[in-house]
Amino acid sequence: MKIGMVGSGLVGSTAAYAMVMQGIGRELILVDIDKERSQAEASDILHAVPFAHPLKVRSGGYTDLKGSKVVIVTAGANQEPGESRLDLLERNAEIFEGIIPKIVQNAPEAILIVVTNPVDIMTHLTANIASNYDIPSNRILGSGTMLDTARFRALVGECVGVDALHVHAYVIGEHGDSEVLTWSLVRIGAVPLDTFCELRDLEMDEEVCADIDKRVRHAAYEIIEGKGATYYGIGSALAQLTEVILYNQRRILTVCTPEDNVAGLSNVTLSLPRLIGGDGVITTFPIPIDDAEKEALKESAQVIKDSIESLQKSG
Repeated sequence: MKIGMVGSGLVGSTAAYAMVMQGIGRELILVDIDKERSQAEASDILHAVPFAHPLKVRSGGYTDLKGSKVVIVTAGANQEPGESRLDLLERNAEIFEGIIPKIVQNAPEAILIVVTNPVDIMTHLTANIASNYDIPSNRILGSGTMLDTARFRALVGECVGVDALHVHAYVIGEHGDSEVLTWSLVRIGAVPLDTFCELRDLEMDEEVCADIDKRVRHAAYEIIEGKGATYYGIGSALAQLTEVILYNQRRILTVCTPEDNVAGLSNVTLSLPRLIGGDGVITTFPIPIDDAEKEALKESAQVIKDSIESLQKSG
């Protein structure tokens, strides 16, 4: 099973390394405009194969993506000092208008995973471009709030003393400042968070929850300030998402994909819990969030909708 990685920077190379460590797929193709970088990353990752799993890892071009089951897109420009969000959007939109057709022309059966930020809008744009080649939107998905959801679960688990794998909680909406932590849905195992805390004589008051909310919402800023970029968490998320698709594992993940209607807004792309399998997005689940969370989701959807419309006007 072949996996394409378009973009061999920190996120792309880390995701590729995570796949080798976990034995996901059988062949990895790294594609980058900087061929020297992609060749170097492919060689370095290949040298880890004897210590992990037997994958082929090599650098290539778009034609080498032929036969890929999954193509991950991490390519794009980074935001420059003083550059507006719309300016970054316009630059990345131009990049995607060049690379997405090359991907779908060479790997028309592949499921595309978009990682480039702002991921919701870039996924929306990818779906629009891919539709010109008759690629259905269920095969276009973004990493969305998978990482935010992982951060939420990790911090709640740490707070209540439970393995994060047994914390069921979701971050929905934009992958960004307007994202929504759905506290009303948090379960520890099958037990509502409040009930679990009562049973264990734990205190999770508004101050504790507000601290977790802040740490989830601002995690990327703090990590970037400390070391320049985030890549381990998102690399691991991409490895899991790819595994789910390759092996049709049918897991529920908070990825983003175009929706006809979200919170009364039409044609918007954001993250919700979705069933993911070998054909991409199988279904999206309506979730019983409380009224405050519904309003926050609507506001988050509006943020994305406004950005999409601003990009369309500038184009």
